[in-house]
Amino acid sequence: MPILPKKSSPKASLAAVMGTGLALLSLSACAEKNQLVVDSGVGVASTLSACPNTAIPEHTGDVTIFNPASSRDASAIDVVATITNVRPACDETGAEIYATASFDVQARRSDNRGQRTVTLPYFSTVMRGGNTVVAKRLGSVTLNFADGSYRAEAKASGAGYINKAAATLPEDIRERITRKRKSGDPDAAIDPLSVPEVRSALQRTSFELLIGFQLTQDQLQYNATR
Repeated sequence: MPILPKKSSPKASLAAVMGTGLALLSLSACAEKNQLVVDSGVGVASTLSACPNTAIPEHTGDVTIFNPASSRDASAIDVVATITNVRPACDETGAEIYATASFDVQARRSDNRGQRTVTLPYFSTVMRGGNTVVAKRLGSVTLNFADGSYRAEAKASGAGYINKAAATLPEDIRERITRKRKSGDPDAAIDPLSVPEVRSALQRTSFELLIGFQLTQDQLQYNATR
């Protein structure tokens, strides 16, 4: 099972997902029932789980549509949509782990006249080790604005399969992490997560389910530089 260290989410290679390298915004670890907190008794604690972390790559959690499309003036903003309320879930009972993330998309338009439908593409990507794309799926979410309404909301979800064997730590590495240590042991003061061999194994078995809008290069650049 991968270990979720008690620190901020590492940077992942968004180049493989969206064409540029950006950080991840970690949303949630796995469901509490799938977690095991290990305390060595000398201050080293870790959480083990076969489920992936769920995250939104930075700058892909919202999208801005302009009218005209070539303008970037504030007065030309047509629709702004945001991914929110991400709810991860995980089923690890089979040979493959099935990870899902349902979420809401909230949008606001600048002109409330008339009914209007806006469809936005989004992605769900399984990433391994912070830099390797295992699988990517595209979906779309449709927002229906009622006449006279500035706001609309819709629900959507993303999912991915993860090979359980690939997400499972070798037994010797797991034993090194979970073994109880007592004061006076030669390695009592050593955090096992700091050992290069252990860290390498953790990276290989670390998976993330990434959710975000499938942006154009111009949309991504706007989000990154505004």
